[in-house]
Amino acid sequence: MKLLVVEDETSLLQSIQEYFTQEDYLCEGVTTYAAAIEKIEIFNYDCIILDINLPDGSGLNLLQYLRQNKKEDGVVIISARGSLDDKVTGLNYGADDYITKPFHLSELNARIKALIRRKYAKGANMLELGKLQLDLLSRTVTCSKQPVPLTKNEYDLLVYLLNNKNRVVSKQAIAEHIYGDQADNMPSFDFVYSHMKNLKKKLKDKGCDELILTVYGLGYKLSL
Repeated sequence: MKLLVVEDETSLLQSIQEYFTQEDYLCEGVTTYAAAIEKIEIFNYDCIILDINLPDGSGLNLLQYLRQNKKEDGVVIISARGSLDDKVTGLNYGADDYITKPFHLSELNARIKALIRRKYAKGANMLELGKLQLDLLSRTVTCSKQPVPLTKNEYDLLVYLLNNKNRVVSKQAIAEHIYGDQADNMPSFDFVYSHMKNLKKKLKDKGCDELILTVYGLGYKLSL
């Protein structure tokens, strides 16, 4: 899963990034409105953790920008403003959740997991396609009830494909989803082919072959 943290308090930003990196998320961080706009114009995120008070703009304006441009990134507001009016305003602007500072990182994690379940699995913990099942809580995958051992990158790749089932996704989009802006420094996207080859083999070995299709010249598509 891919997160963006927009928080100008550098110590809190670092703590959030370290925590979610340990939880096996790809977690990027910025400290300004301008940097956040630059990120969300280029990349899509499963969830944006958004502070309202930024040194060069309002987090609420950033939230409006997301929704006006039909961006579907989930948003959890983190704010020192704890009044009911502030929470109602944030939710009315399109936030998925609102948490008041100070907070426990474990609670923030639980809220993000709940958001992802609502967004991708209609509130359930499982993503399913045919004989394939993916448990969002335990981060495990089974095919015909047999466990499919995946690396972190293979798991993230499978989640991304499931969330975009029946759509063709390019190698560049996959690279950016797994590695974020680090993908810009990579000389080629050959590693995407390697991850995809390994994932397809592991699924085939458990009886879930022919789920991932190669669309030559364009990318990959997951469908029954």
